[in-house]
Amino acid sequence: MSGQRRGGRVVAVVDGLGRGVFLAVAASLMAFALAMLGWGWWTALSSLFTGDQIARSLLEALGWIVIGLAVFDVSKYLMEEEILRDRELREPAEARRSLTKFVSTISIAVFLEALVAVFDAVKSNLVNLLWPTLLLVAGMLMVVGLGLYQRLSMHAEQHEIDR
Repeated sequence: MSGQRRGGRVVAVVDGLGRGVFLAVAASLMAFALAMLGWGWWTALSSLFTGDQIARSLLEALGWIVIGLAVFDVSKYLMEEEILRDRELREPAEARRSLTKFVSTISIAVFLEALVAVFDAVKSNLVNLLWPTLLLVAGMLMVVGLGLYQRLSMHAEQHEIDR
C-alpha cells in the first residue's frame, strides 16, 4: 500500500511540476505578447504625433499587434488546456475542437502578417513580394492541413461509433 501512495505522490509532484512549467511559459508568452502589443501602439501613436512616415509606421504597428495577438492567444491556449483543465482530453471531438481553434488562430495571424507584408512590399519595392507570397502559401497549407485533419478525424470518430 505504501508503494501505491508513494507512486501517487510522485505522479502528483510530476504533474505539479509540469503545470508549473506550463504556467511559467504561458506567463512569459503573455508578457511578451503585451510588450509587442504595447510596442505596436507606441509605434503607431509616435508616428502620428511626429508625422514621420505615417503609413509605413502604421503598417509596422499593425504587424506588431497581429503577432502580439497571436502570441497572446497561444498563451491563453496553454493556460486553458494545460493548467486550468484536466490534462487529458477525454474525447476525440474535444481534441479536434481544441486543435482547430489553436491552428485557426495561428493561420489568421499568418494571413494578417502576409497582408501587412503585401502592403509594405507594394509601397516599397515589388521585388519584396516573395516573402508575403510564401506567407500566404504557408497559411493556405495550414488551412488545407487543418481541413484534412478534421476530415480524417471525423471519419475515424464515425468509424469508432459504427463499431
